[in-house]
Amino acid sequence: MKVQRISVLALLLIAIETMWAQPRLQQTEMYVGVHGGVLASMPNFRPVLDGTSNLMQSAFLGGNGGLVFRYNGHKYCGLQVELNYMQRGWRESWTTDTESGKYRRELHYAELPFLMHLYFGKQHRFIVNLGPQIGYCVYDKQSGDEHPLQKVQYGGLDKRFDWGIAAGIGYVANTRKSGSFQIEARFNYSFGDLFNTRRTDYFSRAQTMNVSINLGYLLCIKSFR
Repeated sequence: MKVQRISVLALLLIAIETMWAQPRLQQTEMYVGVHGGVLASMPNFRPVLDGTSNLMQSAFLGGNGGLVFRYNGHKYCGLQVELNYMQRGWRESWTTDTESGKYRRELHYAELPFLMHLYFGKQHRFIVNLGPQIGYCVYDKQSGDEHPLQKVQYGGLDKRFDWGIAAGIGYVANTRKSGSFQIEARFNYSFGDLFNTRRTDYFSRAQTMNVSINLGYLLCIKSFR
C-alpha cells in the first residue's frame, strides 16, 4: 500500500510539472459536457479464491457516465475534472459434486477524477487523459447463489471509499457550431480495498479493475486571451 501511494503521488507531481512546463496558449479554452458508455469490471483479489472449489469469476458489464469540465491553458496540455457514476462489480459461476450456482455482485460508485489532459492537433485531436481519482460506493447489491465452500467475498463491504488512477486515450472532433464529439477508451485501477486486508484477514488485496468505452459531447463555453 505504501508503494502504491508513492506511485500515485509521483504520477501527480509528474503531471503537474509536465503541465506547467508547456508554453501557455494565447487563446485558452474552457469546455463543459457529458460523457457515458459501457464498462467491464473485474475483481483483483489476492490470494486468488480457492481454485479447488470450481469457482470462476468473470467480468461484470455495466454502464458509466457523468459531467466533464476541461480547461486548456497550455499548448498540448490542459486539466480535466469529472463527476461520474460507475457500475462496477463481478460475477461468479461455480459447481460442486452435488450442486451448481451463479452469483452477481453489483457496486455503484460516485467518482471524481482529476486528470491531466494531453491533446495533439487543432480542429481534430488525439487525446490522452491521465491522473488520480477518488470515489465512494453508494449502492451494493448481491444476487444469486453463494458458494458453500468459499464465502469470504460475500460479506458486506468493509471499505466504501475508493482511490486509484485512471488512464485513457481517445479522439475528439471539434466543430465550429455543433460542439465537440469524442470517443475514449479508459482503464481504471483501484488501490482502495473492498474488504479488510490486515494480516489476520483472508485477503491481502481486494480491489477492482475497470475498462470502459465512452462517447462524449462538449461545448466550448469560453475562449479568451
